[in-house]
Amino acid sequence: MAEKNPHPGKARKEVSVNFRMMVLMWLLCWGTIPIRAQSVPSPALLVLSKRDQNLAIVDPATLQVVTTLPAGPDPHEVVASTDGKVAFISNYGGGAYNTISVVDLIGQKPLPAVDLGALRGPHGLAFAEGEVYFTAEVNKVIGRYDPVTRKIDWVLGTGQNRTHMIVVSNTLDHIFTSNVNSGTISIIENARPSGGSPGPPPPGPGGTPRGAGSRPDWDETVVETGPGTEGFDVSPDGKELWSAAAEDGTISVIDLAAKKRVQTLQANVQGANRLKFTTDGKLVFVSSLSGGGGLAVFDASSRREVKRLNVGHGAAGILMQPDGMRAYVACSPDNYVVVIDTRTLEVTGRINAGHQPDGLAWAVRP
Repeated sequence: MAEKNPHPGKARKEVSVNFRMMVLMWLLCWGTIPIRAQSVPSPALLVLSKRDQNLAIVDPATLQVVTTLPAGPDPHEVVASTDGKVAFISNYGGGAYNTISVVDLIGQKPLPAVDLGALRGPHGLAFAEGEVYFTAEVNKVIGRYDPVTRKIDWVLGTGQNRTHMIVVSNTLDHIFTSNVNSGTISIIENARPSGGSPGPPPPGPGGTPRGAGSRPDWDETVVETGPGTEGFDVSPDGKELWSAAAEDGTISVIDLAAKKRVQTLQANVQGANRLKFTTDGKLVFVSSLSGGGGLAVFDASSRREVKRLNVGHGAAGILMQPDGMRAYVACSPDNYVVVIDTRTLEVTGRINAGHQPDGLAWAVRP
């Protein structure tokens, strides 16, 4: 004789719940219930969360996160391709890692990471002429990755300790790096008489090297700046490079034509992390991660401080909006990004894009 279920009502309820779940899964699989992912705006603000190991895609119009995507271990810096479709993220780890994570921004999914092989501690990133330039601190080099061939096609040594951040000129004839432990800035010039992009000339039709006989060469000038030099930027007119030294709080002004430091500002920016010119070149923003944290703003012409903003317990990555109207500053200890009006120099908004935000970039589709 079959034993009676002592709880028939509970059994019917469980069957009902399970049935509804099966129906819901069937509808989702067959698309009867529309699930609409938010499209990526253009321009899109990209924000790295170091603790969450995520990349947040933010709509700058609403300051809301559209989606978050995996960014790989210890993500520090991010850059987008010129067409705004792909993001590249350095997995730093103080030298523990040797990968650059890749994210499909349109499809909103991670792509296979770039294996840098023996090159470890990638940090600074730049995207120019379809290729990714990066620093590798452990090896004291800068390198270049071609997303089309999926190969590292060029590497150049700096001979400096902790080659950290990188800027590549639009004409590809100058590369600049900051070298933290050496306390220097490297000015690297393409010395090839015929010019052209760095590295070996690309093969021509039939495999014949283009520019045969024009041997690629680079000259490097190392300019002493200050201990802990990390954040730097080149002025929009290309005439000056400003760098901030975290240990002594000074700012070095380098004349790029003369390739030498022409002034040292006693700027009181101890713990300086990043330095950025506004798009019109009139102001310079410097973030600090120590001394209570903050953001110092300098007049580029008079070279005097014009304002100091208390944005939290520390400030790191800085990004200027393409139209120059806003600046975005990652306040890593406070887990938010502040929005600053570059005309009034007032905080006008806040973005919650994950824990320990740091690297910032724009993704702009033509």
